[in-house]
Amino acid sequence: MARDYLKKAEKTAMTDAGDVREIVQNILSDIEAGGDAAAMKYAEQFDKYKGNVLLTEEEIAHASTLVSQKLKDDIAFSHDNVRRFAEIQKSTMTDVELEIVPGLIAGQKAIPVRAAGCYVPGGRYSHIASAIMTVTTAKVAGCEHITACSPPRPDVGINPAIVYAANLCGADKILSMGGVQGVAAMTYGLFGLPQADILVGPGNQFVAEAKRILFGRVGIDMIAGPTDSLVLADGTADPFMVATDLVSQAEHGYNSPVWLVTDNRALAEKVMELVPGLIDDLPELNRDNATKAWRDYAEVIVCADREEMAACSDDYAPEHLTVQAEDLPWWLERLQCYGSLFLGEETTVSFGDKASGTNHVLPTSRSAKYTGGLSVHKYMKIVTWQRATRDGAKPVAIATARISRLEGMEGHARAADARLHKYFPQENFDLSAEG
Repeated sequence: MARDYLKKAEKTAMTDAGDVREIVQNILSDIEAGGDAAAMKYAEQFDKYKGNVLLTEEEIAHASTLVSQKLKDDIAFSHDNVRRFAEIQKSTMTDVELEIVPGLIAGQKAIPVRAAGCYVPGGRYSHIASAIMTVTTAKVAGCEHITACSPPRPDVGINPAIVYAANLCGADKILSMGGVQGVAAMTYGLFGLPQADILVGPGNQFVAEAKRILFGRVGIDMIAGPTDSLVLADGTADPFMVATDLVSQAEHGYNSPVWLVTDNRALAEKVMELVPGLIDDLPELNRDNATKAWRDYAEVIVCADREEMAACSDDYAPEHLTVQAEDLPWWLERLQCYGSLFLGEETTVSFGDKASGTNHVLPTSRSAKYTGGLSVHKYMKIVTWQRATRDGAKPVAIATARISRLEGMEGHARAADARLHKYFPQENFDLSAEG
């Protein structure tokens, strides 16, 4: 199907990613060998920070006094929404058991990981909401220990609101350390922390690469690239609202793609007319990020109809997907590849990013084709168990012996044979692989 690009991106999200693997691998190896001292060396080098690394109760309490009551109330509102949504997610994971054959019962259990490491960005922007999203879900999942890790500002430390949010949401320890060194500290169990079983949370390209390298040794939520957003809009959409939503996401960073997909050329042209003015009206840092993101990474695509729009969206598999179009139930049923979906003008990605209850740690760089975002489920292991009576074991042992011999795995076969001979000594069984 033909897609008419009124604006085509000059770059992709990975164009300027650079080869950071060697840098990150060297830092991880150095910290693993050198322990706490090596991590502190990198904290001083990259964070320009020499203060206390593990916050004390007194430091957490002091940080709380620096947060206004109005912001505390907003954090509490967001935390409550995220907590309640996480609780309903957890309720969908139930322990079950089934009598497979008479006398043989198998089941599943959902068990939380023991220790979670939650990375909270604090460089370009102070991501208070990331503390809420990562720590709250780990707490609801039932993790025994939760470490929140965030980069400190030179000679200042972690943003007090991040400290307050992490503590409110249930962090057991708060680590004042950023970047690769923070990720390494949680993974290797430095500074008296338990070794993390899973690392979660967004971060820059160095944090993402560290998680990629460490995956397998430790679980991760996902390998995240620059944030991305797509808006699906038909002729009924308000061009100002569409343009505002695109700009709101472009401010994330210079390489954060935003895309508009529509079946209405007039709407597309109006949105393209509005965006530059909305960007110019932002504060300097936000304006600089959004200007570069819109110039180099944004696309505006005109499709023939809504089916082609949906197909285009699924191909892009956006992290955030907004629909401002008629017949919202049709879109909800049709769309298949996205991290989080925002249906109708009355909601926006910003709501999900900050306070509505769904999680903002989401798959980027088209990985929404195969995974969803952070949830209680990411902290849970689905394990299986079984038990049997001797009569229940009988038919399973017979089938196991025969299949094992057919595969050439005689040891497996004999484990089944032994049970049949012990439990039913008076019976003869055909346990050969031949027909």
